Amino acid sequence: MRPARLRHNVRGFTLVELMVASMVAGIIFTAVATLASTLGAVNDAANDMAVKQAQLRYASIRISELIRHCKLICGTPGGDVAVWRADDNGDGQININELVYIEKGAGSNYLRLCVFPLSDTSPVNLSDVETLATGAYSVMYVSMIPQCSDVSFQFDAAPPRSQLVSISFNLVENEIARRYQISATLRGWSGYLLNEAGDAIASDDD
Repeated sequence: MRPARLRHNVRGFTLVELMVASMVAGIIFTAVATLASTLGAVNDAANDMAVKQAQLRYASIRISELIRHCKLICGTPGGDVAVWRADDNGDGQININELVYIEKGAGSNYLRLCVFPLSDTSPVNLSDVETLATGAYSVMYVSMIPQCSDVSFQFDAAPPRSQLVSISFNLVENEIARRYQISATLRGWSGYLLNEAGDAIASDDD
């Protein structure tokens, strides 16, 4: 006797079930994409803040050390700050290669240093620093904070009598503008080198 043929009751998915499954899959995929986008934005924001905080720390250390150890704040040519970094050759005079400019730009939207590493070592009058054409010399720029806003300089007295310098600026982090300040006091202010009017170097270290 031949065995009875087994019947299998195979039923496929209905159209409604397929539509529901498609909707659920779409919701899941959308949620995953949104999460990935959010995580990417958070990661980008964290990286941006890390970069700007690193720039801030570098600028604070570099500019503070420059001001603390310089001899004079010579003036504010073009709204920037001219600093007599050191008397490298000991002649008691300001030489081009001893000058450093702390620049904020015409738009007050960055901080950088302008130095003259290979320039002429001939003396420069203190009164000439205000009108010195830096483009006439070999210069090197050192970026401190490439993107900021509303940079301003404050002094306890008008240069070259100033011994305290404060630099304030806005820095945008995670779409929020924060106000920062770098302040430093000259440790070895060489005001005794100035003449009575304070517009020229009158004597040397002797």
